[in-house]
Amino acid sequence: PPAGRKRVMSEAIKSGDTIAVDYTGKFESGDVFDSSEGRQPLTFTVDTGMLIKGFDQAVIGMKKGESKTVTIPPEIGYGPRDEEAMVEIPRTQFPQDMALTEGLELQLQNPAGQPVPARIASINETNVTMDVNHFLAGKTLVFDITIAETGLEPPAGSCGTKSGGCDSGCCGSCKCN
Repeated sequence: PPAGRKRVMSEAIKSGDTIAVDYTGKFESGDVFDSSEGRQPLTFTVDTGMLIKGFDQAVIGMKKGESKTVTIPPEIGYGPRDEEAMVEIPRTQFPQDMALTEGLELQLQNPAGQPVPARIASINETNVTMDVNHFLAGKTLVFDITIAETGLEPPAGSCGTKSGGCDSGCCGSCKCN
C-alpha cells in the first residue's frame, strides 16, 4: 500500500476498534433468539461496554471476512439469574382493560426513567409480580459471528443510537439496560 496508508484488511481486531458484524444468536438448543439477517450489520466499538464481554472477547483477533461460532457462558454474558430481581406492583397501577397474563413482557422504568424490560412472573388479587432479570440472564449463548467491516468510525453516542447499539435490533448482545 502507499506510504502512510493502513492495510485494514489484514489487521487483527483489537480493543477500541469500531467494527460491523453479522451475527446469529442461539440458545444451546439451537433456537435462534436474535439475528442481523435481513438488517444492517451491528456496528460497535470493541471492549467499551456496548456489548456483553463474551461477544467483545470473541471478535478480538479476528479479521474482516472471518467467521466463527462462540459459546458464551452467563458469567461473560448476561450474568446469572437473580431470583430476588422481582418487583411487586399493585394491580391498580395497570390499566383496567389490560389483559394481564403470566409471561407477558412489559416495559417498566427505573428510578432514573430508563426503560427496563420485565416479564410478569405471577398475578394475585392485589399485586402483579414482575421479573426484571434480562431474558438472557443465566443462559449459555451461542453466536455465529462474521466480521463485515473493520476500521469504522465509532457510532455517534453509544447504546441506543440509530447507528448501533440497542436500536440496531440486537437484543442478544447489547447491554444498554
